[in-house]
Amino acid sequence: MPQTTMSIRVDSNLKQRFDTICDEVGLNTTSALIVFMKTVVRECRIPFEIRTDSEEEVRRKARLAFERMRMDAADAGLQDLSLDEINEIINEVRYGKK
Repeated sequence: MPQTTMSIRVDSNLKQRFDTICDEVGLNTTSALIVFMKTVVRECRIPFEIRTDSEEEVRRKARLAFERMRMDAADAGLQDLSLDEINEIINEVRYGKK
């Protein structure tokens, strides 16, 4: 069967972690990707679930994160800062000045 070459760009840290896992199960990267591709072709689907959160779930997570930030601000005594005061703190952290 004729062969072809594929070239993809991937984050180097992701590739290193993927290579490590493949090595642990006795595969090299090429073999693992071929197994994945054959499974997709055989089953006519991606062999794992790919999904995103619903709008409702995104809103729920955002509300929880906001409430956590409010509690953290209250714990630090920062809940009543004005926007100017917040920006001043941000600039102090970023630039080391007031």
